[in-house]
Amino acid sequence: MVPNPEPRLSRRAVLLAAGGLLAGCSRQAETDEVHLRLATGPAGAVYRRIGGSLAVHISERVPGATVTTVPSGASTDNIRMLRAGEVHLGLTSLDALITTDGSVPEGLSAICRLYDSHLHLVVMAGSAIEEFRGLEGRRVSLGARDSGTEFTSLRVLRLGRVNADGRYLSQAESAAALREGEIDAMFSLTGVPTPAITALAQRHPIRLIPLDAQADALFTAFPGPYTPAMIPPTAYAGVPATPTVAVPNVLLVRNDLPDGLVQAITDTIFTHTGTITSTGHGDAEAVPEAWQINVRTGIATGSIPLHPGAAAWFRDRKR
Repeated sequence: MVPNPEPRLSRRAVLLAAGGLLAGCSRQAETDEVHLRLATGPAGAVYRRIGGSLAVHISERVPGATVTTVPSGASTDNIRMLRAGEVHLGLTSLDALITTDGSVPEGLSAICRLYDSHLHLVVMAGSAIEEFRGLEGRRVSLGARDSGTEFTSLRVLRLGRVNADGRYLSQAESAAALREGEIDAMFSLTGVPTPAITALAQRHPIRLIPLDAQADALFTAFPGPYTPAMIPPTAYAGVPATPTVAVPNVLLVRNDLPDGLVQAITDTIFTHTGTITSTGHGDAEAVPEAWQINVRTGIATGSIPLHPGAAAWFRDRKR
């Protein structure tokens, strides 16, 4: 095992900065330890996997910091918990974060852009549904309540003027319901590949419905967070390349976290991207989405401002 290199920020610098943490960041009496909560996502989701890996590596490499993950419905649920002060860090899709008037929820900023999620529309191989409009009147999982999947799939259906019989299920629940014939299709806005769909495809033939027209409609109606994309043929067993739409994911933080602490977290993410691909338990391919994390795209958070600590790290990187 390669020894952990010393972070660029000293322990003293981080702990001095953390001394100003508000009451929401609990601290053990008589110690300099800072305890943070990171909102992730539901079972079967990439958010749960990548959030867990981030928590492990920040806890190991940022002096004095311990990060605990908090399961959630995903994007909009994480935003709600951040604003309520229930968590300090959280993952969200960029489209769910930007309000209809283009503003950002007060009190929140970004540490960085992490990776892009792809909108999946999954049916069983023998399904009569051949195209997006075939969802009319069908039983369709729109994702868990307060998830990015719910947010984006509802947008797609409204833009396409398709009336589906919506069900609100997590990714793992959606895959099980699809397998058992309890629903006809499932949406999933997630990294590629995603555990729940991978497990389903390994046991039962599935298809992905093309969403290229829906990608164009989203891009036209909501410029900024959407780009046309392709789910590669290597993603899921027996499934060819499929056009869809991609949405960036960002790591959010409350504005009241100290600059030095956020700078150290940012340094850990970008200095140790290679180790974040592993859960820390010997599974080198545990978080393949982490390979997308890099400095060039990490700063590209759109209209979402960077936390001053993150901005300072990116400025120092350019020098």
